[in-house]
Amino acid sequence: MTIPKTMEAIYYEKATSFKLATVPVPQFQPHEVLIKVSCCGLCGTDQHLHSGETSMASYPFIPGHEVVGVIAEVGSAVTGFSKGDRVVADPLVECGHCFFCLRAEFVLCENLGAHGVSITGGFSQYVVFEARKVFKIHNISDEEATLIEPTACAIHGVDRLEVKVGVEALVIGAGPTGLVLAQLLKLNGATKVVVAANKGVKTEIARKLGAADEYVELDRADPKPQWEKLKKDYPYGFDVVVEATGSAAVANDAINYVRRGGKLLVYSVYDPSALVQWSPAKIFIDEIKIIGSFAQPNCFPRAVAYLDSGKVNVKGLVTDVYKLSEYQQALDKYKNRDVGKIAVRP
Repeated sequence: MTIPKTMEAIYYEKATSFKLATVPVPQFQPHEVLIKVSCCGLCGTDQHLHSGETSMASYPFIPGHEVVGVIAEVGSAVTGFSKGDRVVADPLVECGHCFFCLRAEFVLCENLGAHGVSITGGFSQYVVFEARKVFKIHNISDEEATLIEPTACAIHGVDRLEVKVGVEALVIGAGPTGLVLAQLLKLNGATKVVVAANKGVKTEIARKLGAADEYVELDRADPKPQWEKLKKDYPYGFDVVVEATGSAAVANDAINYVRRGGKLLVYSVYDPSALVQWSPAKIFIDEIKIIGSFAQPNCFPRAVAYLDSGKVNVKGLVTDVYKLSEYQQALDKYKNRDVGKIAVRP
């Protein structure tokens, strides 16, 4: 394919201020590949970057960290890839030499960078990645492949939980990555998975995917009766509770559904100023483990395997597809929340 000298991209000069700009196509080094972007997913992180609610962003920048595309050019030192290969790309770039990297705790890297956050991302027509961060895909569509990065994050969450065979799990929230995590729990030891989420598009998608064994559809205006019924039906609570809504209020209450000796996974993007108030006596006496799970350290190979094999079902999860020129519409749609996965095609 002929590579142009310029391309279109979403360009942020500062928080809340972006434009569809014409910028140079990025140059690649011998150990890198140039990817022609086919599709790029939009998620809560992008909303927080737009609002300026994260310290990771380096303005000005081009967002987009869930990149799917075709290799357009291959660096001279790269092996194993050819022009035309369909690929996804791991957006995280660890420094390799800080305190945590030397302990192989790459997601905790003190100098952690990410495409679409501090490095040029995929809401553009072309993007450059190190070849070591690129993975081939075969059996899924471009839109479905935008779920590989969220799946990698979900795999890290399950790793952090160290799920035992036979557990019962509650997943609160039915966003794309929460529904993938629910499926991973079913595949990796849970005998029962319950998804609790607001009634609407997301719970409809959850049922179609077969993401759980049971669904609790919450009334947005008054969810109290559904929560009370859940406590009645599961008086001992759950071995594993996953809070995947991003709501501090829901996170605060989630601990009340954790079984004695159980685990609470805090698994979403929250406002940095948000706080919860948990009883240390309850955590102490009930021996509850509270676990955080942020991003993913080198989980892409397993994520590709799960989606390419069909073991994790993401068909129908992408509900809306926009052009780069419709980026504001995509952000507005995401804020609506009653939506599945949003993808952007350059």
